[in-house]
Amino acid sequence: MTAYRPDALVAEDIDAYLAGHAAKTMLRFITCGSVDDGKSTLIGRLLYDSRAIFEDQLAALEADSARVGTQGTNIDFALLVDGLTAEREQGITIDVAYRFFATERRKFIVADTPGHEQYTRNMVTGASTADCAVILIDARKGVLTQTRRHSYLANLVGIREIVLAVNKMDLVGYDQSVFDSIVEEYRAFAASIGIDRFTAIPLSGLTGANVTERADAMPWYAGPTLLQHLEVVPVDTDRAATRPFRLPVQWVNRPDLDFRGFAGMIAAGSVSVGERVRIVPSGRTTQVARIIGADGERTRAVAGEAVTVTLADEVDCSRGDVIAAADSPPAIADQFVATIVWLADQPMVQGRGYWLKLGTQMVNATVQPPRYVIDVNTQAELSATTLELNDIGVAEVYCDRQIVFEPYADGVDLGGFILIDRATNATVAAGMIDQALRRSGDVHWQSIDVTREAHASQKGQSPRVLWFTGLSGSGKSTIANLVERKLHALGRHSFLLDGDNIRHGLNRDLDFSEAGRIENVRRVGEVARLMADAGLIVLTAFISPFRAERDMVRGMLPVGEFVEIFVDTPLAVAEARDVKGLYAKARAGQIADFTGISSPYEAPARPDIRIDTTRETPETAAERIVEHVIGIWSPDL
Repeated sequence: MTAYRPDALVAEDIDAYLAGHAAKTMLRFITCGSVDDGKSTLIGRLLYDSRAIFEDQLAALEADSARVGTQGTNIDFALLVDGLTAEREQGITIDVAYRFFATERRKFIVADTPGHEQYTRNMVTGASTADCAVILIDARKGVLTQTRRHSYLANLVGIREIVLAVNKMDLVGYDQSVFDSIVEEYRAFAASIGIDRFTAIPLSGLTGANVTERADAMPWYAGPTLLQHLEVVPVDTDRAATRPFRLPVQWVNRPDLDFRGFAGMIAAGSVSVGERVRIVPSGRTTQVARIIGADGERTRAVAGEAVTVTLADEVDCSRGDVIAAADSPPAIADQFVATIVWLADQPMVQGRGYWLKLGTQMVNATVQPPRYVIDVNTQAELSATTLELNDIGVAEVYCDRQIVFEPYADGVDLGGFILIDRATNATVAAGMIDQALRRSGDVHWQSIDVTREAHASQKGQSPRVLWFTGLSGSGKSTIANLVERKLHALGRHSFLLDGDNIRHGLNRDLDFSEAGRIENVRRVGEVARLMADAGLIVLTAFISPFRAERDMVRGMLPVGEFVEIFVDTPLAVAEARDVKGLYAKARAGQIADFTGISSPYEAPARPDIRIDTTRETPETAAERIVEHVIGIWSPDL
């Protein structure tokens, strides 16, 4: 067995062969369904029958098949894609396995996705870039929960080409009535979730029936084989080509002073030299001066191509901006309604800041409690206060600034996003924008003549936020109070926001749960930012136990204005002080969610200033902080 290639390829034909191969369209598809429906076996059969494996791979496959004791055939095709040791031991798919193969008509990338509900997030990963979904059903079992879940997810992420592969027909005697019954059951379910068409194929991955060759055992089926159908399925680039031009800017290419190009992959539409375009979100318009592709300069480029364009005018354009058709630009907003698939083991935390990555844009975002969570079996909209692993819910998402977007139904590239945990950089959710909230477009930032720079100049100082963090009893308030006294004596304009004092008024409605603490810090951060805009030096003394929220506040301010001061006191020392008697109550179970006892404290990894209260008195610590203030912000004093 050799890899697929023309049998009589000679040296002079190589260029023509490679050119023809490059010109083939590429179809990305996934196989999904319930556990043990035969997904890996089917892909292995496709690879084998399309001659996409080499002789050494075949020899290794036969040896592996003999070792695992394959019955009924001398080859276990599933071993071609079940690459993890755990997968081979358990006979299940855990990770997403990608394989490439080609026929004379088309190239393919297939993703074998897991069937277990536990690995739904892996299935979403595979589906996010697919043009087609092959939903497998075991002919003996019919439509199962995971069949419904994966169909719902495939439709949710925008896959419109669905193949219903009724597998293992050999185990039901190739009975047409079994096939017809399954198709009708699936049709009713598909219609309920918005799938208006699909192609049903009876087959057997093990025997190869209707995979690449027609099955004599099923003369009642007159449709195409699976491979024949996959060779003619429309790909997403065909649809993208008909939409208005969109080029998310990945990189500003500036190799010298004479060249300034904007590089990225065209997400939709086409563009030609001389065409009018608009830079979004700034709204500036200009013309395309040049287009440079991998093969050199050209006059036109289309969706799916990576290019660099230069513009006729010197307009402000950077990574995260979108170059779009001048008369049909995408929208901008900072608040959305989105459908979210939660992928993390830890549930969504209301008010917590996550990084939202949409195309080349990255912003800070918070997710509100879901409007509802969807039951994929019944499509019922269930009430919920958060999103758990594998939940699919509809929620409002608030960003810290406006981003360029399109509804997911109009375009995946500007409509689909991921949420990233700010502390661990782990992807926690995938989202699809349904629409912008109306208030997002109705509320505008009012231009004010007296700027923050003018306020600071009037006071003769640079605004800063001194953020004191540490355990209860660490000495934050004591040191912050001393620092403000010294700044006041030096003629500085400052204000101290203390945690206990704030909870008597502004934040009196918040509890001490994780969500309450997060909202507490968010509100204080917003107030501190407004005070900094007024030119003040703001001091805040809060436990603020979570890194993500402290980083969120840092992100609200210009670079350098947020100074994180870690009042580092060991728990045993803080508890021994116990001035307010809180630790004793927490140990007695009278206070829930108490930081250091029943709720975690995430110490700063790299604070701007660290105060070791076991070695340094509050007075000397305050002097050191003030010296830092005077030395860095006020070199004239």
